[in-house]
Amino acid sequence: MTLPDLSKLRIDRDPPPEIRRAFGRNLAIAGVAVVLVVAALLFARTRSTVAVETIVATPISSGGGSAGGPAATSVTANGYVVARVRAAVSAKIPGRIASLTVDGGSEVQRGQVIARLENADYAAAVAEARANLASARAQLTEAVTGRDQSARESRRVNQIHAEHPELVSAQDAEAAQSRADQAAARAGSAQAQVESADAALRVAQATLENTYIRAPFTGTVLRKEAEVGEVVAPSVGGGLTRGAVVTMADLASLEVEVDVNEAYIGRVRHGQPARITLDAYQDTSFRGAVRQVVPTADRQRATVQVKVSIVDHDPRILPEMGARVDFLVSDSGAAATPASGPAAARFRLPASAVRENGGRSVVWLVREGRLQAREVEAGPVSGGYREIARGLSGGERVVTGGVESPKEGMRVKVGE
Repeated sequence: MTLPDLSKLRIDRDPPPEIRRAFGRNLAIAGVAVVLVVAALLFARTRSTVAVETIVATPISSGGGSAGGPAATSVTANGYVVARVRAAVSAKIPGRIASLTVDGGSEVQRGQVIARLENADYAAAVAEARANLASARAQLTEAVTGRDQSARESRRVNQIHAEHPELVSAQDAEAAQSRADQAAARAGSAQAQVESADAALRVAQATLENTYIRAPFTGTVLRKEAEVGEVVAPSVGGGLTRGAVVTMADLASLEVEVDVNEAYIGRVRHGQPARITLDAYQDTSFRGAVRQVVPTADRQRATVQVKVSIVDHDPRILPEMGARVDFLVSDSGAAATPASGPAAARFRLPASAVRENGGRSVVWLVREGRLQAREVEAGPVSGGYREIARGLSGGERVVTGGVESPKEGMRVKVGE
C-alpha cells in the first residue's frame, strides 16, 4: 500500500480573489466619501463667509485739503441740470400749423421764424385795410382841397363886404364863412378816417405777424411739441388743440438745482466753489459756483434749494440730467473750527453705511474678517451721504453693502 505524499499538502492562507476585489472597492468608496465630506465642509465654510462692500473712514479736512490737492467737501446734495432761460414757445392766436422749420436740437436766433400758421385770411385782411387807408387818404386830399377853397372864398367875401358893403351883404359874408367852417370840419373828419384806417392796417398787420411763431431768444430747440397740420392755441383747449409748438432753452444758461438738507445749509454761501458730477459721466467732474441760495425752505422735506452755476461749459451737459454737487471748503471758509481748539474729526459716509438699531445709529466695521458694531452720532442724509460727528477715529473699514442682516462676529470677506 502506497501512502500519499503529505509534503505537498499546504494550507492556502490568501483570501480568494472575490474578497480582495470587494475590499478594494470598499476602500475606494470610503476614500471618496472622505473627500466629499471635506469638500462639503470647505464649501459650507466658504458659503458662510459673506462678501461685503466697504469704505475706509477718512476724516474731512477742515480747510482746503492737502497741499496742492483738491479742496475738501463740506456738503453733498443731489439735483438736476436745468436751464435758467427756458420757454415753451406757443402761438399768440389759434390756428393750424402750415410749416415748421425746426426740429429737436436745432439752434435758432432771436426773432427767427420757427413755424407759420395758415394765414391767407389774415393776409387778405391786411390788403383790405391797406386799400381802406388809401381810400381814406384820397378823401382827405379832397376834403383838404375843399377846405382851402372855401377858406379863400370866405376871405374874399369878407374883404369885399368890409370895403364895399353895398356890393356884398353881411348875410352873404356869413354864409361864406359857414361854408369854410363846414369844409374845415369835413377835412378834420377825413383826417380822423385816415388815422382810423391806418390803425386798422396796423392791427391787421400785427394779426398777420402773429401767425409767424418766432424764437423769443437765441437758444436750442429741445423738442417739438406739435406737427404740421395740428391746431395750436395760446392755451391748451383739449381735444386736438396743442399749446406749445416747441420747447427751447439757452444751453449757455445751464445750472444745477439741488436740495440741501437744512441742517447743512449754514455751510453753503453765495459764490462758494463746487464740484459737479453728472450721473451720466461719473468719471468726470465740472467746476461750479453757488449762484443763489433760495430764501425759503421746504417744510415737508426739510431742505433748501440751492442753484449752482456751471463754470466748465461742456456740450455733454444736457438739461434734466441727474447731478451730484459737492460744495467745497476753501481756505477762507475754514472758519468752522472754533477758536477754543480744533474740532473733532468728522466723516462723510454713504447713507447705506449707517443703520438704525433700537433708536441708535450704528455702523458695522470689518475687523480681522469679522463684523463688529460701532455706535456713532450721525447727521441727516444729504446727497446720499451722512456726516459722522462721533464714534470713528479714522482708518476703520466700514461696511456699505453686501449683507442684509449683519450680526456681531459674522465672518465676512471684503469684496473688490
